[in-house]
Amino acid sequence: MRTQQIARSLIIVAALATLAACSSYAARPAAVAVASGGVLTGANGMTLYTFDNDVANSGKSVCNGPCAANWPPLFAMDGDAASGDYAIVVRDDGKKQWAFKGKPLYFWIKDQKPGDATGDGVNKVWRTAKP
Repeated sequence: MRTQQIARSLIIVAALATLAACSSYAARPAAVAVASGGVLTGANGMTLYTFDNDVANSGKSVCNGPCAANWPPLFAMDGDAASGDYAIVVRDDGKKQWAFKGKPLYFWIKDQKPGDATGDGVNKVWRTAKP
C-alpha cells in the first residue's frame, strides 16, 4: 500500500514537472531561443540585447533611426501573440517588435556569428538579454 502511494506521488510530480516545462517553452515565441550560455538569441542563433534607455513596460522602443540601423529590432510577425514574459511593442514606424519582461529586444550589427556577444556593455547601456 505504501509503495503504491509513493509510486502515485512520483507520477504526479513527474507529470507536474513536465507540464511546467512545456508551459515555460510554450510561453517563449518561436523567434526566441535560449543559448547554452544562458542568453536569449533569435531563431538564427544571434545574441539578443536590451537597451537601458528603453522604459520597461512602456510599450515602445526608443531605439529608432540610426540607432535601429546598428541595433536591429527583433521583429514580430503580424500573427504573433504575446505570452508569458514576452510582449509585443509597436515601434515609431508602426512595425512590431518582441520585448522580454517589458524591454524591447535587439540584435547588434557587429555580431558576426551565433554565439558572438560583442554588444554586451556597449556605451554602458546595452546588455545581453537573459531569462
